[in-house]
Amino acid sequence: MTDIKISGRKVSVTDAMRDRVNEKIGESLKVFDIKPMSCDVVLRVDKNRSNPDRKTAEVTVYVRDNVVRVEASDNDMYTAIDIAAEKTTRQLRKFKTRVIDHKHHSQREDVRIQAEPVADLADLIEDDDDALVREKFVELHPMTEEEALVQTDLIGHDFYVFENATTGLVNVIYHRHNGGYGIIKPKLETEDGM
Repeated sequence: MTDIKISGRKVSVTDAMRDRVNEKIGESLKVFDIKPMSCDVVLRVDKNRSNPDRKTAEVTVYVRDNVVRVEASDNDMYTAIDIAAEKTTRQLRKFKTRVIDHKHHSQREDVRIQAEPVADLADLIEDDDDALVREKFVELHPMTEEEALVQTDLIGHDFYVFENATTGLVNVIYHRHNGGYGIIKPKLETEDGM
């Protein structure tokens, strides 16, 4: 069985909560029994005026070099844990079919994504606040653009930073507001440069 690390933010994690996490999240991890795999669960209470009793269960599963992340909120912590477990099961199944099975059963295809020229990187950022509020370090693993798209969906982010397996350069793939995906590549990775 996978070891599940449980922590609380603005909430004391009781034995009953631990038991519920180990039961429900542990059951969802059985969908995908692969080594190495580890799991972090953060239970937290978010205080805000619109919903003063919002409880959230955040599950992060590390499978080999991939991350699967889900989050669920409810007014009851136990319900939030149950919802997070269901989402974890779905995401791990998606991961298994889209990543693992795909690697074993098909040949890699060259995926081309239409690039849009960007004059200035600042054009891509909506400037709500000038304050840097979080700094995050990522391990870059070589992968195809298709694999990066899958990772973007699995972690539930709008973008994903990765090392392009073909060129060895850092790329960013992102969800576009009007649908589809976009990719940001260094200028030297254009058709003329490579």
